[in-house]
Amino acid sequence: MRSKNWVLEPGKYLRKEEANRLLNIAKHRAQSAQTKGGKVAIRDYFIIHLVLSTGLRVMEVAALKCGDVFLDDKICSIFVRKGKGNKKRLVYFTGPFRKHCKEYFKWKQELGESIEHDDPLMVSSNTGNHMTTRAIQKVFKRCAKRACLDSSYAIHCLRHTYACFLLKASDWNLRLVQKQLGHSKITTTQVYADVMMPDVKKALDRLFL
Repeated sequence: MRSKNWVLEPGKYLRKEEANRLLNIAKHRAQSAQTKGGKVAIRDYFIIHLVLSTGLRVMEVAALKCGDVFLDDKICSIFVRKGKGNKKRLVYFTGPFRKHCKEYFKWKQELGESIEHDDPLMVSSNTGNHMTTRAIQKVFKRCAKRACLDSSYAIHCLRHTYACFLLKASDWNLRLVQKQLGHSKITTTQVYADVMMPDVKKALDRLFL
């Protein structure tokens, strides 16, 4: 589980049941807030679902504009304008998060929030502008606490979780995971393959059953 530059320890990504519990807690809070005219929990749920579905870095999430989300195609995408190293990329997604995006934009309109191209995707309740990275980190901590996750987890664990899930779902396609995460070197992505080796062993064991 070692790379030249960093180590991905088991405690830095969520197990599937933990990820599902976090998402469900956030969803239930949002549903409750919707009936009461609340706002924060609905936005929080969208942020958690966004990072789990795309693996974006927190700084990339904070910078998102409404016009960076493309929902017209069968495979939707998010345009990251300024990733690590000032690199741009498209991150693709589909499935339940596509539906959630449409619902979120509709909710923003009903709330009176602008969804014009250059307006922030997630609006700060305090400033009315983009949320800060610190505020987004607090969103995760708030939801993680309610989901009874270990207090050592930070929002970056959702990026690691996404990478592990995507690698397994793509039949170990490192190049795909590399492009989605915006890694400049495949050796960085390889760390996730090392973490998921138990699944590789199970597959190999089945060859001889």
